[in-house]
Amino acid sequence: MTILCVGAGFSGAVVARQLAEAGLRVDVIEARGHVAGNCHTARDSKTGVLVHHYGPHIFHTDSAKVWAYVNRFAKFQPFRHQVKTRAAGGIYSMPINLHTINQFFGRSMCPTEAEAFIAQRALPIRNPESFEEQALSMVGPEIYETFFKGYTEKQWGRSPAQLPASILKRLPLRFSYDDNYFFHRFQGMPEHGYTPLVEAILDHPLIDLHLSRAFMAEDKDRYEHVFWSGPLDAWFGYDGGRLGYRTLDFTHAHTRGDHQGLPVMNYADASIPQTRVTEHKHFAPWEHHDGTVFTRETPRECQEGDIPYYPIRLLSDKAMLDNYIRRGEQLDGVSFSGRLGTYRYLDMDVTIHEAMHAAEVFLRSRREKRPMPSFPHAAIFKPTACLSARRSVEPKRMSRKAVA
Repeated sequence: MTILCVGAGFSGAVVARQLAEAGLRVDVIEARGHVAGNCHTARDSKTGVLVHHYGPHIFHTDSAKVWAYVNRFAKFQPFRHQVKTRAAGGIYSMPINLHTINQFFGRSMCPTEAEAFIAQRALPIRNPESFEEQALSMVGPEIYETFFKGYTEKQWGRSPAQLPASILKRLPLRFSYDDNYFFHRFQGMPEHGYTPLVEAILDHPLIDLHLSRAFMAEDKDRYEHVFWSGPLDAWFGYDGGRLGYRTLDFTHAHTRGDHQGLPVMNYADASIPQTRVTEHKHFAPWEHHDGTVFTRETPRECQEGDIPYYPIRLLSDKAMLDNYIRRGEQLDGVSFSGRLGTYRYLDMDVTIHEAMHAAEVFLRSRREKRPMPSFPHAAIFKPTACLSARRSVEPKRMSRKAVA
């Protein structure tokens, strides 16, 4: 019997390729008319600019294994991501660095002076639990109010006091002029976009790709095993409720020349509805285009029929999520993977790493005639790390079946 991968994003494509290279026949079905999921890129018909249709994606990783893997299927160009933020009538460098601090406060401090200066403004909050507390204890009220508060409220639709400190802990504070948005060893962009990269991964004689093809209930019995990278709650027909997501509305526009001079401009002020504007041609500085395409991006709550982007993971979702995980653990013949299948926000490199691991676990389980785990990444999956401003939730231990 053939293996089925539901979804032709990185998760489904990498699992399919790994299994095909091991000699198994794999069907890949994708509800949309293209591969690469939300990483989909395509040339704009008016300008020839390569457009990131579902928001910007920059490849960055510390994994030499993952970097070598994607370079098998596409030529990567060096790319250093730089972001600016419009706030309070000015344009500032992000993430917060020495230039941002000196510009905002009208000073010319050296790193040591700036570090002491910010420490004086930071509030003495022990063990900050919310995003707001973390920001106030890290940079003080002026920077928090100007750069973080409004942007966070727009992005998540909630007060920063309701969000966990862990969101901000991922963002660096630098007392240097380093404005490289990421800190990973390997950073780059596929020269011809992400869609040709995923198409190359799926280009194998043992892989059959079916676009514009939705999963049907009878598919469960037609395949030896199903790798599901769709929404976790969708597998169960949402009968236990819908997990919370934020979605995005995109407004595309064309003009001549250069619109904003860089790939991404964030908008921190709460009075401006968009969170950022993307100018796509700056993601490919090795190309030249007279025209340009830019996209305004506005977050909102995800409703039925919308594309889910960011899992909210509020504490109120905990019981619902735990219920779906428990039910998933009892299933045979299906494994959940990817951002939607595990209800986590994942960067591309982590998605690829976990997909490679899932394929390895499946092949080993098949050889040893053991059940395949429903959640093959269980060792690093923290299903109950939900958002809570006042308490931390310990990750649930997966069942013996799930970690076998």
